Amino acid sequence: MRRDWKAEYEKRVTWIRALLARSGAKGIVYGNSGGKDSALTGILCKGACQDTVGLIMPCASKRNFGQDTEDGLAVAKQYGIETRTIDLTSVREQEVKALETATSLTELALANIAPRLRMTTLYAVAASENRIVAGTGNRSEAYMGYFTKWGDGAYDFNPIGDLTVTEIFAFLTYLGAPQQIIDKAPSAGLFDGQTDEAEMGISYRVIDQYLLNGQADKSELATMRRFHERSEHKRQPIPIYKGE
Repeated sequence: MRRDWKAEYEKRVTWIRALLARSGAKGIVYGNSGGKDSALTGILCKGACQDTVGLIMPCASKRNFGQDTEDGLAVAKQYGIETRTIDLTSVREQEVKALETATSLTELALANIAPRLRMTTLYAVAASENRIVAGTGNRSEAYMGYFTKWGDGAYDFNPIGDLTVTEIFAFLTYLGAPQQIIDKAPSAGLFDGQTDEAEMGISYRVIDQYLLNGQADKSELATMRRFHERSEHKRQPIPIYKGE
């Protein structure tokens, strides 16, 4: 069945406006990474609230300063979204130096520093300017656990969290987003040369076919279940002791 993206846009914008009104905040802030998810989040938030700000937060990776920044600026220019750039590279360097006095950092721990610094930055701006933080995670990533806990997985609301990657690309195409956003391989931009699909070892096409239609072969299903099961803690509330 063909999706009515015009209706989808209107419903999501209305939902954001109502949520913003209930919050008492005056505006929205989100991370403008130059990727598909942040592009759609930014477009929807700007449609709901004129006072929407996208933060471009390069952090060590050369790609952050090049393609990602260029693509983020292209979306912001096309949709009239205010943009600010905060370079977190030196902050990350100082954090790594401090941590290395106390522990031996693993590659995973190092990779997760940037998303958590970006979360800290978004919430500092939000608290200083009476804004709420918009999330940019999608359904496909959530199922696979492909996000950083307390990093890009932290936000006040998420207007695209029910959409798969396939649906996000279709939505962006309808909205006339810059072609380079639609064409480039999805990447968290955590390090140079990184792509989501290469890191997971499975394509979003396969993941979405399973999520949308329940179809997957045995090996694909085994890979998805492995990712899903080991990341279950990311999707659950924090365990709190409540006594006997």
